[in-house]
Amino acid sequence: MSSSVKNSPKKSQRFNISRWLIDLTPSFFDKTLEKVGIKHFKWFILLLLVLSIPLIVTPLEVWQQGAIAVFLVLLGQLVLGAEEQESSTEVGQYYHLFMVWLSLVTTMRYLYYRLSYTLNFDGWINSIACLTLLGAELYAIFSLVLAYFQTLKIKERKPIDISTIPQDEWFNVDIYIPTYNEDVEIVRKTALAALTCDYAPGKKKVYVLDDGRPEKYKEDDPKRETFRIRREELQQMCEELGCIHMGRDTNDHAKAGNINTAFYKTDGDLVLILDCDHVPSRQFLLHTVGFFYDPKVSFVQTPHWFYNPDPFERNLLTDGKIPVGNELFYKVLQKGNDFWNASFFCGSAAVIRKTHALEVGGIAVETVTEDCHTALRLHSKGYKSVYYDKIMVAGLAPDTFSAYVGQQVRWARGMAQILRIENPLFNTKLNLNFAQRICYLSATSHFLYGFPRLIYAIIPTLFLLFGINPIQGLGLETLAYAVPHILLSLATNHIIYKHVRFSFWNEIFEFVMSFQAGWVTLLALINPGMGTFNVTDKGINVTKRTFDWASMRGLIIVTVLVVSSLLAVPYWLLLRPEDTEAVLVNTLWSGFNLILLSAALLVGFEQPQIRTAHRLERQLPVVISSDEQTIMGETINISETGALISLESWSNLPDEVQIEVMGDFDARVVITARVVRITPVNEIETHLGVDFVNLNRTQLDDLSLVMFSDVKEWYSQNRENADKPFASLGFLATSITRSLRELKPTTSKKIRRQVNTSAQLYWDGHFFSGVATELGITGLRLELDSKKALSSDDRLLGKQDLEKMQTMKPLVGLLLSQSKNSSPTRFVAEINIVEEERGKVAIELNFPEKFRNKQSPKIKQFLRNNLEDNFGRSDIAA
Repeated sequence: MSSSVKNSPKKSQRFNISRWLIDLTPSFFDKTLEKVGIKHFKWFILLLLVLSIPLIVTPLEVWQQGAIAVFLVLLGQLVLGAEEQESSTEVGQYYHLFMVWLSLVTTMRYLYYRLSYTLNFDGWINSIACLTLLGAELYAIFSLVLAYFQTLKIKERKPIDISTIPQDEWFNVDIYIPTYNEDVEIVRKTALAALTCDYAPGKKKVYVLDDGRPEKYKEDDPKRETFRIRREELQQMCEELGCIHMGRDTNDHAKAGNINTAFYKTDGDLVLILDCDHVPSRQFLLHTVGFFYDPKVSFVQTPHWFYNPDPFERNLLTDGKIPVGNELFYKVLQKGNDFWNASFFCGSAAVIRKTHALEVGGIAVETVTEDCHTALRLHSKGYKSVYYDKIMVAGLAPDTFSAYVGQQVRWARGMAQILRIENPLFNTKLNLNFAQRICYLSATSHFLYGFPRLIYAIIPTLFLLFGINPIQGLGLETLAYAVPHILLSLATNHIIYKHVRFSFWNEIFEFVMSFQAGWVTLLALINPGMGTFNVTDKGINVTKRTFDWASMRGLIIVTVLVVSSLLAVPYWLLLRPEDTEAVLVNTLWSGFNLILLSAALLVGFEQPQIRTAHRLERQLPVVISSDEQTIMGETINISETGALISLESWSNLPDEVQIEVMGDFDARVVITARVVRITPVNEIETHLGVDFVNLNRTQLDDLSLVMFSDVKEWYSQNRENADKPFASLGFLATSITRSLRELKPTTSKKIRRQVNTSAQLYWDGHFFSGVATELGITGLRLELDSKKALSSDDRLLGKQDLEKMQTMKPLVGLLLSQSKNSSPTRFVAEINIVEEERGKVAIELNFPEKFRNKQSPKIKQFLRNNLEDNFGRSDIAA
């Protein structure tokens, strides 16, 4: 008992069940399992299963089952609360195992009840509906059991330090960057970062595997010229950076064939494979190569991570509050697979031992998910895999919903192909242990969710619209068995998935892909040779709102059916009051489905990208220099086009400054930036928004290294927020209000230094005197002393003059004087905005870009002199 409890008499007298579970349960399991011994653990499990049988098959009255349901749900919540308070991972594992057992018992009890009492074969229509729903439920239970097995133990790994090994004994590493039709700038960032990866000198080579052959197309095909130009640009880039361009004579077997060809042309011991948009951090090799000093290790896989929002994030406007789709796989399932030596090779962000790959014929070419297929063959050879959970690549997720669908369809087809071709559970030719077979079965059957997910949406509508009843006696009794099964499975999964998959979001992912995944997996199971490898489009800029009707047609029809079924509810209650229980259950079911379907449809409603480049939430130190003034700050976010910077003071900055941005190690870049926004946050913090201007090639490359390569840990490595089921459902239900609101880009404000400079505007042959109150590299604000010209008392600025200035925006002459005694300096400016209030005229002027090189030095000198005059040199230095 903690000291805080001992010091509180009231708390010590109160019996805390949750605290009792935390203190007593682990020690009980420790003592019990220690006595049992690991050799007899299997018999212990078998005994537990035998003892569970009465809990599954014992019949009860409805009120008794209802009471049991309430007790089980409360017990599950109690255990869940105890697990969340527990700081020890090992102790938390006991709670997880107990919840797995409790969930399986209630699930099997529900299934026993369904098979024994609720199957309705009254008529052929009801029989078909009954078997269809039962099939969907059996698939869901089957997937649940497989997932429980996969995640029984989560394996956490630490890197193996190779600094103690002499560098001449390090492995030779080849870095492959396969590419087909991707933009050269995307490939350049990856190649540049690959060249920068820390490793022993002379032990690393970078290859760009270019499959974009212009010869693939006929002479009169425009694509031939497009690919020819791209290849020339790619070759020039490789020559410039110092990496090796490698092509081949065919495009056979797509990416897998491209890599296999390179295997025979390069001489490295290990190969790091990177998708052309997967920019590696500089520590990638140092963190992964050490595992290969175990000669049985075939590959080391690391997480895929994307710095741009995928269609779910962008179109549902989650603002990063909801974990993305791949986090469940990379944060939990892969680590669970790793415990069973069954982690998968994922085609990128992985290092593979070339001799082992060649031993199984290279990268598998029989399926479109060549990566997982290759891993299966390596495991079948008795080799080991390693999953190291550290994000060390930054990639591009599909920008459009259609591209996302294409990527998911390829994965669905490939996994179904492996299931059909290899049959991982029963294939005696595969030298896999039981655990590996279960892990591969779970992975390859996962994408079969398409039709079962649709069945769950359609079945309640069949009852409400047509009276088709697949469940005999549907009502409170069925709920008494179903509710504990559903809630306890959610609670059990919450323990493992609470940081990577929020409640009800898995249903959204499945609904979105239900039709496409359903057809693709069905056809792949019938004919695994169907389909080809498709390259996912990356780097597309979505400029306007559109709806992907083609991908969403089937889901729209299902949604219409659900809405229609809910409209039929009043007629049931009026005309068939004896069926009230069944009607209410199906109504709740359909209402829940409608929330999920509405959110799923909104994923296909493309939201425009406000920014031209994706911002990274990185906190990087920056030094802002303006004339002789230096300010320290830190980025809040940064992209290739601009940054948001946090400052600890409000500074009178000009509109153009020099910024030095530093990475996590030693990379840095100096950039010219235009200040577009200054926002005070509180008394001690100011946010400065800047756009980068006139970046040359060297600066672009240096900035890319600072942003993507010079990274100790990506900000998505650990997610702090955890799942809260009711909040998650509420967030889903309000998706439409977020998705339909108008998106507005952040408004920029002219940021210029506050000055007090004498000025004269030359207009229509006359000079008009005034004061420049704001001055920057791009323009200034001029406030006229009066409307009277200096050279003539008769010449006044009239209404026609001001209208002409506003409409024509002409070029005008301008004289600026640092003081009344100094000689004026001439400028050319363009009138932008004319304002008149109470007889006073203020004019916004821009300095034309074509005179920038000539006029900028003079403007900077004015700003420097103004700063010295106002603060003095000693203050500036300070």
